[in-house]
Amino acid sequence: MLATVIHAARDIRVEDVPDPALSTGGDAIVRVVAACVCGSDLWPYRGVTPTHAPHRIGHEFVGVVESVGPEVSQVKAGDFVIAPFYVCDGTCANCRNGVSTSCLSGSWWGGEDRVGGTADGGQGERVRVPLADGTLVVVPDPVSDDEVPGLLALSDVMGTGHHAAVSAGVGPGDSVAVVGDGAVGLCAIIAAERLGATTIIAMSRHADRQALAREFGATHIVEERGDEGVARVKELTGGIGADRVLECVGTKESMDQALRSTRPGGMVGYVGAPNGGPELPVRPMFNRNVGVNGGVAPVRGYIEELLPDVRSSAIRPGRVFDLELPLADAAEAYAAMDERRAIKVLLRP
Repeated sequence: MLATVIHAARDIRVEDVPDPALSTGGDAIVRVVAACVCGSDLWPYRGVTPTHAPHRIGHEFVGVVESVGPEVSQVKAGDFVIAPFYVCDGTCANCRNGVSTSCLSGSWWGGEDRVGGTADGGQGERVRVPLADGTLVVVPDPVSDDEVPGLLALSDVMGTGHHAAVSAGVGPGDSVAVVGDGAVGLCAIIAAERLGATTIIAMSRHADRQALAREFGATHIVEERGDEGVARVKELTGGIGADRVLECVGTKESMDQALRSTRPGGMVGYVGAPNGGPELPVRPMFNRNVGVNGGVAPVRGYIEELLPDVRSSAIRPGRVFDLELPLADAAEAYAAMDERRAIKVLLRP
């Protein structure tokens, strides 16, 4: 079978790899219907995160179950499933506490799991899924092809944007500023609108992303950054800053922008994967009573909540996929996102 393998910075190849096999009893084999490239995949692609040896990559996919181990009871062959961007059992204390990304038996796609096998990278024709009962979410009823992008968004970016909004405490009537106009930031706008925010400020400099932000519910666009960006957010929020700010990038500059755009007593919800040295200035936060909450998004716990709205088209996160390519063109998918020619690329095996 074919799968995407990263060899080094800017060296993405689609290669023949061994077919996955059931090995631990609680696993499943999923035929991938669609996968995608994530913004966090660009850190190793750019060399920010070093690649020490060639390995499979990708952590977002949806597909159809082909076979399951004898201990699997919640999914069966023929089920259409969504795989969150990590592996979890759904039963440990951390999972029960709503933090399934810290599952005591969990693991990450593309590496060794904790039960004696490999959790394959998601950008391939098939994937072995450990802990299938806890990890996979079954989508009931027939799934049409035009639903696939929205369902794929639930594997990561929609749940991550939602986590930013939930972590910040977004509620009815709030003013919200969103730092970052990538797929996660755009989905955070969807989440803020869905939770009742009435003023939603998208910080974006790109016309195509601004248009999509407006479609998703943004009421204002701010192109400025730094001091000018903070001043513009305050101008739109009664001179004090936004009630909630959603940080969806993960750099020092984006966190600084988020903190200074928040009103006294407000909250930052952060989900940007930390790269570039973001730091928290505790004294200014203390002085202004600004809080910070968030982290790696436990999207597995959000999928069932968001799924009905995606299937009914009440929300349309699949619109973040503005380029679709065959798996064989994965290298071009990475280049398109790296060069900002695409917001998010969907791959079809």
